[in-house]
Amino acid sequence: MGSRKNTKTYEAMRSRLAGLEPGPLELIAEEPLMIRIEERPYSVVMRTPGDEVCHAVGFCLGEGIIDSPDDISAVGYDEHLDPNQIDVWLTPERRERIPDLLQRKSYVSQTSCGVCGKRMIEEIYQDLTPAKSSFEIDVDDVFECIDLFSANQKHYQTTRGSHAALILDRELHVVAMAEDVGRHNALDKAIGKTLMSRRLSDTNILVLSSRNSHELVQKAARARLQMMINHSRPTSLAVEMASALNMTLVFPDKGAELVIACGENRIRTNGAAVADQRAMTTVRLIDRPSPTNRTK
Repeated sequence: MGSRKNTKTYEAMRSRLAGLEPGPLELIAEEPLMIRIEERPYSVVMRTPGDEVCHAVGFCLGEGIIDSPDDISAVGYDEHLDPNQIDVWLTPERRERIPDLLQRKSYVSQTSCGVCGKRMIEEIYQDLTPAKSSFEIDVDDVFECIDLFSANQKHYQTTRGSHAALILDRELHVVAMAEDVGRHNALDKAIGKTLMSRRLSDTNILVLSSRNSHELVQKAARARLQMMINHSRPTSLAVEMASALNMTLVFPDKGAELVIACGENRIRTNGAAVADQRAMTTVRLIDRPSPTNRTK
């Protein structure tokens, strides 16, 4: 699977001053992937080929199927059979702890866009642990995370059709980066890479290309990530869930402003925590420091 292409090139017609002209058009690849748990179909996702093992591992963490790589006895695929199918086998101890998940008879993922209903949301909350408040970050470093994200993207520049997820430690070192046609898949792949390298406990910050919704907050919470930076506004439920889980949600607005939707206790500006400078409000706006005043 590793040799399969993430993008595909087609011939397309472009409108020019002289008329229509043929030329190459590079598009992000999209194919189905069946994730099987204990040799039983669990979910089918539409994704960009590549990083299938990490994708499956990250997906399993988000679903609550595993808590660590040690819960997996084997994961892989048979390249001589269906290249779009990957199998995950659990340890006997883990199987005994999650019988309800393994006995599901539908493909409805807990972390998919299709999850809805008050009862389902309440059940999801019960399976998540609030994040610790173990670090703070200067507002200029938040913008540095956004700059690092753009610098590490590869497929978006050529296809304009991919999502990406970047995971950083508190020193702003890149731990994992993944791109995919789907925003959920990109996050699963990045989390899976970090989990497989056993560096998840060292990470704090997640940067996403997409809007933030409750299922992405759920995945990040399962990975114990404390801060999520998005390139567009979150949904109302994402903010409510992140706030209840003591997570920080921020996104840039109008180029020079940073909006803190919740979790302002982790953001510092002018040497002091935002939470100490202002009374609690739903949304906070912070002007981006000028380049001459920014420090590393």
